[in-house]
Amino acid sequence: MSEIPFFVPMEKTKALLVLEDGASFEGSAAGAVGTAFGEIAFNTGMTGYQEIFTDPSYFGQILLMTPSHIGNYGVHDEEVESDGLKISGLVCKKFSDIFSRPSGSSSLGDLFEKQGMVGISDVDTRAIVRHIRDKGAMNAIISSKDHSVDSLLARLKEVPSMEGLELSSKVCTKEAYNFGDENAELRIAVMDYGVKRNILRCLSDRGAFLKVFPMDASLEEIRSWKPDGIMLSNGPGDPAAMSAQVTEVKSFVESGIPVFGICLGHQILSQALGLKTYKMHNGHRGVNHPVQNLLTGRCEVTSQNHGFVVDMEAVKNNADVELTHVHLNDNTVAGIRLKGKPVFSVQYHPESSAGPNDSRYLFDEFITNVRNNKV
Repeated sequence: MSEIPFFVPMEKTKALLVLEDGASFEGSAAGAVGTAFGEIAFNTGMTGYQEIFTDPSYFGQILLMTPSHIGNYGVHDEEVESDGLKISGLVCKKFSDIFSRPSGSSSLGDLFEKQGMVGISDVDTRAIVRHIRDKGAMNAIISSKDHSVDSLLARLKEVPSMEGLELSSKVCTKEAYNFGDENAELRIAVMDYGVKRNILRCLSDRGAFLKVFPMDASLEEIRSWKPDGIMLSNGPGDPAAMSAQVTEVKSFVESGIPVFGICLGHQILSQALGLKTYKMHNGHRGVNHPVQNLLTGRCEVTSQNHGFVVDMEAVKNNADVELTHVHLNDNTVAGIRLKGKPVFSVQYHPESSAGPNDSRYLFDEFITNVRNNKV
């Protein structure tokens, strides 16, 4: 009688996660073997990991994913939001090297190794989330090479705080480029602070030809292209460290051209309108955040990813600005508009890739503003 074959699991490489306050967690290496550092943040979304990992807004952050496993449906060539992985590292419960999806092109592990992305798995993600939730956002380091807590803590001291850090220049385009049908009815200039591709798709699908400009483009450069509207994109880092962009956005508003801002674009616009931003104890990251539209009374399930927010009192004390949306979990600012001008913005992601589509109407409102202003 033949012996029954059995599966012998491969030995995993040890990895260590160390937080700035000294908390440490031992697990297994996921993806490339090496060391990664950044601010640790958790995302509560249960799906869309590939879109999340390629979102430029996550640049500089170690991402903690809360689902029980990551990588189970592999990767798909079209489900990307930029030219590659943008997170600094990954923390997860189970990292799956096996995927089952007919249209999948490779495993997530293969993508991580190809792009040198370091991660850690087989850790208690619930415990880590509770720790960060209570202690607040902080820097962290993952290593599958150095297993000394003291050594990693010493290296962490050299990592700059996210507060005061400008990161958009690390991910934005260096040269302007076109997107969509050049014969389209409308022309939209997109300021790239770390733009997600689905923002471009959402505008293009609504009859707009786009030109994506570097973050340091001037109003003069943009006006030479004769745009009908200006989109201020999402992106990473602290908006308070982008004074040049704030000054330029002031000129956009004064030009009379319709403006729409998303996430970091919303924060930069807010500062241009005289409002303040601050770093949150913990940011909003997930695909199920409740927001109320105060203009209609309707509620939306939204996709969010931000660690900074506009000060509510500053909005209430500014007679020129109207609060349009509020986050229902903590009553923070989720949207504003400038009274008397076609200028508005939201803190969340109406392009929602991955996520709900409740807020796609905001692109329709922007296009309506652009058409009305063009007449």
